Amino acid sequence: MGLHKHFILQFFLQLILVSAVLGVFSVFLFMLIGFGVMKDEVALHLNEADALFVEDNVKREESTVIFDDEIKQLADNQNGWLMAVNMDGEVRGSHQVPELKRSYSKSELASMVAHNGTNTFWEINEGDDTYIVLYGKRQTASNLLSTIEDEWDQGELSLSKENEEQLKLSGGWVQVIGAEGNEIDTAGEMQRSASYSLEQLLSMAKNDPYTAISYNEEAGQTLMVGLPSPPKGESEEMFIKRMGIGFLVFGFSLLVIVFIGAFWYASKFALPLIMIMKWIQNLGSGNFTQPKDRHQRSLLVNKKGTLKRKYRLYKELILTLSYLTSTLKENEHQRKRMTQTREEWISGLSHDLKTPLSSITGYAQMLQSDQYSWNENEVREFAGTITEKSAYMMNLLEDLTLSYRIKNQALSIAKEKIDLNEFVRRTVIHYINDPKHYDIHFTFEPQNDKANVFIDPKWFRRIMDNIISNAISYNPKGTTITISVSLIDKHLAVIVFEDDGVGMDHRTLDQLFERYYRGTNTSNSGNGSGLGMAITKQLVNLHNGTINVKSEPGKGTTVRIILPVGKEPREVIET
Repeated sequence: MGLHKHFILQFFLQLILVSAVLGVFSVFLFMLIGFGVMKDEVALHLNEADALFVEDNVKREESTVIFDDEIKQLADNQNGWLMAVNMDGEVRGSHQVPELKRSYSKSELASMVAHNGTNTFWEINEGDDTYIVLYGKRQTASNLLSTIEDEWDQGELSLSKENEEQLKLSGGWVQVIGAEGNEIDTAGEMQRSASYSLEQLLSMAKNDPYTAISYNEEAGQTLMVGLPSPPKGESEEMFIKRMGIGFLVFGFSLLVIVFIGAFWYASKFALPLIMIMKWIQNLGSGNFTQPKDRHQRSLLVNKKGTLKRKYRLYKELILTLSYLTSTLKENEHQRKRMTQTREEWISGLSHDLKTPLSSITGYAQMLQSDQYSWNENEVREFAGTITEKSAYMMNLLEDLTLSYRIKNQALSIAKEKIDLNEFVRRTVIHYINDPKHYDIHFTFEPQNDKANVFIDPKWFRRIMDNIISNAISYNPKGTTITISVSLIDKHLAVIVFEDDGVGMDHRTLDQLFERYYRGTNTSNSGNGSGLGMAITKQLVNLHNGTINVKSEPGKGTTVRIILPVGKEPREVIET
């Protein structure tokens, strides 16, 4: 999966997760608010409670139902009573029930529930047993009205002590209103209006559940009995307060979630990006290493060597930066090594040029001097030395020019179909017949079959000259150089140059094909520019071949060149 798609998937999943968390939190919070509002409502009006609340506050022990203290306290605060009966009407538990009986008929129970709308009931199921919990008011305006109505004597209130005591305990009031709506008589401590309009009387009769009205048609008077009602707006105020607290909690909780989310996002996205930016800055300043902590341990991987979880989202980017870091580090190492090698090469090349120039200058001054008279043989000897040194310097310059021509892809080669056996044989014979190499032993091992390859004779001869010259120059007298030609499956031709000389150490072998490595002096035959083997590798590449070298100190050196056989391959220039 690409980095772009990975980011899209991550952000999509996180958006779903955050939405789900906020949704669950909101539902939970509003459930708490709803529970609180319901509890406040029940505290004011027990008859508004649901069956679950009642079921939680009653328990059954065998055939007896026991009410918890909480529901009993609520009933007492609301001047109510509680009673539990089974489906046969038998009383199983009660609290403050007026005129309690051991059992009730179905019609009595129905009458109690329907009484003025102030009583209610809940059906509770526990296993196979079912019972009913009833809640009612001990004293209502209608009850009080029916009691006082018997003692009303046409305009005068003659209350018994019992009714006066109930009126006082309940905080109620009684008024007798005449035909014109004016007050005729009153009882109770609560202050009431002294006169009423018809609209007021009708509204009270219809909408005020805490006021009961009876009209005596013969006397033309109205008897009103009322009980104090809860403070208006108390439930609404508690609801608004509860909602306000809920929204404050919700807002604060949302801020906490946002803060935690911001911290989490910073840890997951920002911190890795800061680390990556610091890594890039280190690369820009030349510090080609991965970020590390103060204990020099990698910030990217854990103790098991795997990428830490918070960096896994940036895995592709980190792998790319790791590869870039390794490449830049290797390039920097090669640059430093190349600089050092070039300086050594320049120093050696300066020496190699200075030595023949000194010889040329010296012989020229000798020939120019008037103090001596040179015979013809001496002049010829001097001229031969000057010619030899000049040719050596020319070869150095040609090597340098050739190397840069190949590097800049400015060297053209003309390949021909050549019998490799014959080509190598003639090259070996050339060195065998050279009297300068009388102390070197050459051996040639040809391929039995014909090995035709497409090569440029001029430049491939240069390849062989460079390899053979190195074998001669850097090995002692008496070294044996074996050159062999073979085929691999008739598709590849192999030329092997093997000697039993001094060999090379590991450092020399690693840098053998690098330009500028190893300067020589004019006492060595061949092209001792330090570019010979670098040019050799470049020319082999131009022939679509490969070259490799194996060597150990004291065990000689083996150079292997592999070329394609048969049809002419596509030319590829590698620098």
